Amino acid sequence: MSTIERSPALQGFLDAVKHAVETGAPRPETQACLRRIFAALATPKPETIGDGARLPACDFLDAALEPAIRRGGPLKQVALGIAGLAPLLSWDRREGAAPTASESFRDGHANTMIVGPEGIEDRRDVWVGLSLLAPDVRYPDHNHSPEEIYLVLTDGRFRHGDDDWETPGIGGTFHNKPGIVHAMASSGHSPFLAVWCLFDPRAT
Repeated sequence: MSTIERSPALQGFLDAVKHAVETGAPRPETQACLRRIFAALATPKPETIGDGARLPACDFLDAALEPAIRRGGPLKQVALGIAGLAPLLSWDRREGAAPTASESFRDGHANTMIVGPEGIEDRRDVWVGLSLLAPDVRYPDHNHSPEEIYLVLTDGRFRHGDDDWETPGIGGTFHNKPGIVHAMASSGHSPFLAVWCLFDPRAT
């Protein structure tokens, strides 16, 4: 049994994410992925406290947390958990070519790893983080081998494969099976914020 204990702030955030996804009436594949993720997270890894780092898009973080706070319940607890961890978060950009992204993408987005490689809890089997988009920003098409769950904290749009764009709504979830091409975009003139959780069984 691990003797490592998570900080209350990080554990509270993860508990809130789990509760919010469970109560969002997700599809069976989302529920199954969630169980795998939190079975792995039952064994904590050491935490590293850094100084945090911001990008221009982070100016929209407070506004992006407001819809979830107003919604109350589990979503409010997720948003408050993010706010509590915010000084510790190191935000960065997605690098490389992005031909399907909007022109405003570079300075209009920011990602941060909370649990995962170089996150507050550094591990390889589970990644939990955030994607923040300024208004009118489209994230580029991308894919990866681990399966993934998104918990949506604002209005926004998602697409995977050749499907039409979907709008899960505040508190909605979105599941990406391994390797599928997917993208996301902010909705209209409001910022976009989502929690993502990836599970990589190869790293367990």
